[in-house]
Amino acid sequence: MNFDEMTAKIATGDGFIAALDQSGGSTPKALRGYGVEDDEWNGDEEMFAKIHEMRCRIVESPAFTGEKVVGAILFEKTMEGCTQDGSPIPHKLRAKGIVPFLKVDKGMHDTENGVQLMKEMPELDANCARAKELGVFGTKMRSVIHDANAEGIAANVRQQMDFGLQILGNGLVPILEPEVSLKSETRAEAESMLLSSALEQLERVPEGKQVMWKLTIPAEPNTYKALTEHPKVLRVVALSGGYSRDEACSELAKNGGMIASFSRALLEELRQQMDDKQFDEALESAIDEIYAASVAG
Repeated sequence: MNFDEMTAKIATGDGFIAALDQSGGSTPKALRGYGVEDDEWNGDEEMFAKIHEMRCRIVESPAFTGEKVVGAILFEKTMEGCTQDGSPIPHKLRAKGIVPFLKVDKGMHDTENGVQLMKEMPELDANCARAKELGVFGTKMRSVIHDANAEGIAANVRQQMDFGLQILGNGLVPILEPEVSLKSETRAEAESMLLSSALEQLERVPEGKQVMWKLTIPAEPNTYKALTEHPKVLRVVALSGGYSRDEACSELAKNGGMIASFSRALLEELRQQMDDKQFDEALESAIDEIYAASVAG
């Protein structure tokens, strides 16, 4: 797939984006969920090797194809790592009809004004250049909104767009992810403020260019309809945010124009101890359920 074909796949393809981008902080929890205990690895290198094995197993699975999975978000080490046949993972994904994205954020600061902003990314241009070299289509970066604080939310979304415009300038399509915490006691109000800030920031996107948004499934269905219909938005995708897969799929199906980009909800029934048949069947079942919710709207 070339860039135009990948753009069309994301814009109109039926299916969802798999999030395979757990980073250092969330990897131990993801591994425990996969049936790998903390005493089975020692240090970051072994930890990342274990999660890389899991990601490769998913990418190699016959259940993981472009028929229902339109894209996949990769952690940097996964992008650089190779599958069993020696192919770089972005090449393998594109051969399957799946559009590759790269997680580029470097973590977040502590909460201030009800939000967590992203840390600086001094190597962003270099990371984008390497991603483009490997055939990656876009990027993803996450920050978090905890409270309906207008100043904090405006700063959060503005920072997302600041980096997003830098990424667009590098020839990649950014997924902006200002996640509203499901635990927020002012969630619906925060989501309304987020929508206003997002629409305001979209005015900065150059004509002819598009960004994507990755958002918490809203408390009020179709809150983000204006984003899903915006000419400068390629696609709006939803994170599972702590919901179980069944809950996430049920909530997502209420929202027209949003498709899934789940991580935990995709992986929750996969186990290292499964043989290949069991693993592929469990993955296929998860993909089918998430796909159905993504096309329901």
